[in-house]
Amino acid sequence: MVDENTPENAPETEETAIIQAGPVSSWLTENGFDHDLLEPDHLGVELIKVAPEFLIPLSTALFAYGFNYLQCQGAYDLGPGKELVSFYHLIKVGDNSDRPEEVRVKVFLPRDNPHLPSVYWIWKAADWQERESYDMYGIVYDGHPDLKRILMPEDWIGWPLRKDYVSPDFYELQDAY
Repeated sequence: MVDENTPENAPETEETAIIQAGPVSSWLTENGFDHDLLEPDHLGVELIKVAPEFLIPLSTALFAYGFNYLQCQGAYDLGPGKELVSFYHLIKVGDNSDRPEEVRVKVFLPRDNPHLPSVYWIWKAADWQERESYDMYGIVYDGHPDLKRILMPEDWIGWPLRKDYVSPDFYELQDAY
C-alpha cells in the first residue's frame, strides 16, 4: 500500500518545487561560487540569489564569464518589516547580439542596516542607478565613489519608496540665496 502523504508522493507545491539550475548557475557551482537559485522570471531569465558578502566575487566572476553589460540595477521593498532587495540585470553583449544571454542577481538585505558593496568598479553603469536605490530605499552601497541623494533634496529625511514610509505633511524649502 502506498502512503499518499509521504514526501515522495506529495504533490509539488511552491515550497517543494525543484528549480532546475540554468547554465549560469551551473557554471557558478562548477567554479565554487556560493549562491541560491530562485524560480526563473516570467520571461524565463535565470534568477540567482547571493548573500551581500559574496556579491563582489560573484559579480567579478560573471563579468569574466562574459556578462559585460549591466542593463539595470534597482531595488524594491518586500513590505513593512520585511527585507529590501537590490537586483542586477546582466547581459552578455557580443557575437550573439540578436539573443544575448541574460541573468538577474538578487541580494536580500535587512531593512534596519541595508549595506552592500558597490558594483560600480565592475560596471560603471551602476553609478547613478545605485544612487537612486540609495535615495529611494536607503540601501548603502559601500565603496561607491559618490553616494548621495540624486532625486530628493539632500536634507530629506527618510526613504520615500519604502512601503513603511510616512510622507511628511510639508517640506520647508530653504532659501538658496
